[in-house]
Amino acid sequence: MKVRVVLGDDHLMLREGLVALLQREPDIELLGHAGHGVDLLRLARNLNPDVVVADVTMPVMNGIEVARRVRSERLPSKVLCLSASAQLGQVLMAMEAGASGYVLKENCCDELARAIRHTFSGQIFLSAELVAPIMSAYREAGGSHDAWAPPPLTWREREITQLLAEGHSTQQVADRLHISAKTVATHRAHVFRKLNIRSVAELTRYAVKKGMASLD
Repeated sequence: MKVRVVLGDDHLMLREGLVALLQREPDIELLGHAGHGVDLLRLARNLNPDVVVADVTMPVMNGIEVARRVRSERLPSKVLCLSASAQLGQVLMAMEAGASGYVLKENCCDELARAIRHTFSGQIFLSAELVAPIMSAYREAGGSHDAWAPPPLTWREREITQLLAEGHSTQQVADRLHISAKTVATHRAHVFRKLNIRSVAELTRYAVKKGMASLD
């Protein structure tokens, strides 16, 4: 029985390399791949893969949000996050969102297929470099669930935060999400109030820090 996989990464050369890598694995069947999170989530909904491999900093919808949507929609897939960043907060957010694993891109050629197999079998997979920092942070928090808490934003607020941080205007965000510019402005005001920030520049710094967007 093959593990059925869909893959999302916005860097075309890396994505093509990962596609070639997975196609060489006799027990893995790659059903499709995408360049941003919305298309990846669509593949997950339509194809019901066993594992969704999601780049954390994809545009439009990042991999953490994909994991959150897969869980909230009760899709049968496990999510494996892929990232160039070993930032602890980002890793914890991914796991809190429902990801079953987190692989660093620097290790992906060696680890990705193994991580997919672990994830498919119901195990948690983390690149080795991440294990000690995560356990240390968890112990320092006294095992409190608060250490794993995501930002206090709704899914729509997170979506708008990412798009604004990526440089889209209010109208462009509205057009992309098929809502009014007034609705976007209202959500933006709620985000600013919740995060105690006053500008899109501050919002962008927050989004990058939290792994919701990148500076690429």
